[in-house]
Amino acid sequence: MPLESRKLPEDHQLRSLNQEVAPMALFSEKTAEKELNEQSDKVHQADLKTLLDRQKAIEEKVRDSGRLNRFSTDIKLMFSLIRDYWYGHYRAIPWKSIAAVAGALLYVLNPLDLIPDLIFGFGLVDDAGVVALCLKLVESDLHRYAAWKELRESDPGQPAKS
Repeated sequence: MPLESRKLPEDHQLRSLNQEVAPMALFSEKTAEKELNEQSDKVHQADLKTLLDRQKAIEEKVRDSGRLNRFSTDIKLMFSLIRDYWYGHYRAIPWKSIAAVAGALLYVLNPLDLIPDLIFGFGLVDDAGVVALCLKLVESDLHRYAAWKELRESDPGQPAKS
């Protein structure tokens, strides 16, 4: 299925994001929020292009990780959003949401984050927590984007900008 036709998971899957974060004794939701805020505050417009250039590396890391693999569809949607924002096709979203998505993806890319990825069994716990929290924070923006994208794909005559 092409990246552009991926949809956000069902609501019951999004509601379970809290369950993904809750059992992580070493990495609390509060810590995830702190890390996400720090990362998203550093994001600038030019970082979006760098992030898109590194998409394959991030998706490989997600695919090869048990903890992150459950977010693979979400991460593809996040990249699609970043791409449409970067190229000016979709702008009906606050910069803070774009920065949060980019910050979460950049956090996943960084192997030496709060819990280094090299620590067997624990290294990707923080990455999963940051992604889960990001999805929780931007859920409504992602739903709107997915609906816009689906409408645009079903009606190619629709104008590119939203």
